[in-house]
Amino acid sequence: MNYWNTIDELKKACEGSLEIDGDSLIIKDESRFRNESTEKLVWNAVFSGNEEVQNVSRWIIWEASQNLGCPSSSIHDLYMSRADDFWKDMTVPAINIRGITYDVSRTIFKTLKKHNAAACIFEIAKSEMAYTDQRPSEYVTCVLGAAIREGWKYPVFIQGDHFQTNIKKFATDPESEKSIIKDLITEAAAAGFYNIDIDTSTLVDLTKPTTAEQQKLNYEVAAEITKHVRSCEPKGVTISVGGEIGEVGSENSTPEELIAFMEGYNNTLGTGITGISKISIQTGTSHGGVPLPDGSIAEVALDFDVIDKLGDLARKQFRFGGVVQHGASTLPESSFDNFPKHQAIEVHLATGFQNTIIDSTNFPKNLKTEIYEWLDKNCASEKKPDQTNEQFYYKTRKKAFGVFKRKLWSLTDNTKGAIMSELARQFDMLFSKLGISDKAELINKYVTPTAVHHAFPKTGQDTKVALEVDDNPNAD
Repeated sequence: MNYWNTIDELKKACEGSLEIDGDSLIIKDESRFRNESTEKLVWNAVFSGNEEVQNVSRWIIWEASQNLGCPSSSIHDLYMSRADDFWKDMTVPAINIRGITYDVSRTIFKTLKKHNAAACIFEIAKSEMAYTDQRPSEYVTCVLGAAIREGWKYPVFIQGDHFQTNIKKFATDPESEKSIIKDLITEAAAAGFYNIDIDTSTLVDLTKPTTAEQQKLNYEVAAEITKHVRSCEPKGVTISVGGEIGEVGSENSTPEELIAFMEGYNNTLGTGITGISKISIQTGTSHGGVPLPDGSIAEVALDFDVIDKLGDLARKQFRFGGVVQHGASTLPESSFDNFPKHQAIEVHLATGFQNTIIDSTNFPKNLKTEIYEWLDKNCASEKKPDQTNEQFYYKTRKKAFGVFKRKLWSLTDNTKGAIMSELARQFDMLFSKLGISDKAELINKYVTPTAVHHAFPKTGQDTKVALEVDDNPNAD
């Protein structure tokens, strides 16, 4: 793939497919733009060494998505309509993409079209942004570029997952820790993340004597950050905000916790400010699964009664969409049709797709060896005394995605195609079992995208905030 060193080179390479007129993008040849220009623009948006070329490439993809019917959108109204029982028996998959993001996104859109489905979220966690080297603007560009390339004609839902407070840092400097989250929300919303999951569940203190006291910091900080989200919204957009009452990997959530959180959250938020549309709960899963000594994943006892009870409570008493299941991608296939049966509104899926990529028989053996050698050198301090090598590599290999990003994107077409076929089979199964097939019209019925146009980027424009790799193992 060619790199562009100047805007003139960009324009020449895309000549005939597009024209830039001030702050406006004109698509002159839609077929040529989709089939020839898009992939080049995405590549340079990610890998060009020229920041101006990167920014303009990203701007073109954003404006093209607005013009071609696949804009970044909020899923808020779809979820709020669930509280009124306007639809049911569907669980929206929220898919974290850690690597080869453009190709994986294309595979998702292809599979969605096959299923006549449109309820799907593309997400990335705060911690993942750091170790996969994917800032919000880059991630948005890859997903929207894939939508354009695949001729997608529905809203695209892009989500910030686990915008999470670090409990250790919060304990020593709470204002600074909240500012980090708020700054990232500002950057993400400006880039086109119109769905954001606030995760202040790390602040739950189970040593307190009452449930209300245990949840107090959680709901207070969640409400404060929700207000910041609302201040970042483009005109006409209501960002879908999610809360969380219990960290995945800890004790199962209870009705008492949900009531304590929501009553405190609503009182703290006050009137006239839109609150959450969903809430994440713990039902017995763990992010990434629990690796056994041989590298296989331990079975978990998932409590679907928790989903039933808390989902009903969320909809009937607090009038929002329902509950979210995290840490599900490594569950057995037989589990997934239980989520729509028990009315989970959303399910988060990440590590299973990472495993499909790295453990594929089509993944180059020399590259896998190189990744594991890098882990041995750079993550050795994370290896616990009782861990086997298989357990160590399983838990840490996600951190190689950023370091090896260019090599992963540069796999041969045949290799990528074979791996994407394996992923497509997973998406096929998931979309069928989660009940999103043949329900694309639900999106058109309840989601009305708002046109959000961005000004042509100025030279030197930079809204990035500092990111640190989160040391919380339950962050994604």
